[in-house]
Amino acid sequence: MSKVFFAAFFLCATAAVAAPFAYVTNEHSGTVIVIDVATDRPVLALHTGGRPRGIQVSPDGRTVYVARSDPLYGKQNPLDTILAIDVARRRVIARFDAGSDPEQFTISRDGARLYVTNEDAGTASVTDLRKGKVTATLIVGVEPEGVALSPDGRWVYVTAETSNTVSVIDTRRNEVVGSFLVDPRPRAAAFSPDSTRAWITSEIGGTVSVVDVKSHEVIDVIEPGPDAHPVGITVSPDGRRVYVANGHGNSVSVIDAAKRKVLKVIPVGSRPWGIALTPDGRKLYTANGLSKNVSVIDTSTLKVIATIPVGDGPWGVAIAPGPAGSK
Repeated sequence: MSKVFFAAFFLCATAAVAAPFAYVTNEHSGTVIVIDVATDRPVLALHTGGRPRGIQVSPDGRTVYVARSDPLYGKQNPLDTILAIDVARRRVIARFDAGSDPEQFTISRDGARLYVTNEDAGTASVTDLRKGKVTATLIVGVEPEGVALSPDGRWVYVTAETSNTVSVIDTRRNEVVGSFLVDPRPRAAAFSPDSTRAWITSEIGGTVSVVDVKSHEVIDVIEPGPDAHPVGITVSPDGRRVYVANGHGNSVSVIDAAKRKVLKVIPVGSRPWGIALTPDGRKLYTANGLSKNVSVIDTSTLKVIATIPVGDGPWGVAIAPGPAGSK
């Protein structure tokens, strides 16, 4: 299970163009599928073993990090690690200690640290990537899940699904400096590009909380649509729209960030969780856990333009630039 290797997924793997690639974790099949964003076709499968879930791209676009845990155990064991994948070489180049049961994480703006949630331990771990070890373990809410870094690099928000709280980490001190309540079972957080607002999804509450980052206070609550169970969330590069994956609502809600109003609810696959935009903001990808596929949305028409089969239990999705020198 712990062995890591690449396998060709389609014959087109060697013909990938120099376009962004989407990386999708499959928590049940223990794989990461690589999708060519130019063609919306899978080109490679990375077998990680364990339960890969959270996935992020380094600030320089050269490395994809994957949170992997053991699906059978509730305590730390060797499968609990953050894998580092070299985008150009498409291979695992390092493994980092990230505490017990790592699920989601974010990367500091200088690419030197990971902030990782440890769900079963009720902590957030700070991993120094240069030293290759955990340098701080912070007490946060009960069953921490989502974690997000403000674009200015100052704050990390950690959502806790059982205590219904968001913990605020000051990255200058690597300390928890506050917390605030949101609606039941908060899952994920995302910041506006100017770091003035944050958006928090609450799965059971069926809402998205709008947060004033300066005061760390909720200033508005939005209902993203009927039967919505908000989980994944992302903000457009221009900050004008917020996209919400509605989990068992089987849809994506598009919110006007300024008016705080829902523009449209778009049906996608079953139980969309992870959600990510291409760097230009033109295409949106959702990992649909129960239908074992990824939906692709054209953000200009707000319509699904492709459905891509991946693996068993797609969970997270991240977009990275194409490998340097690929043609």
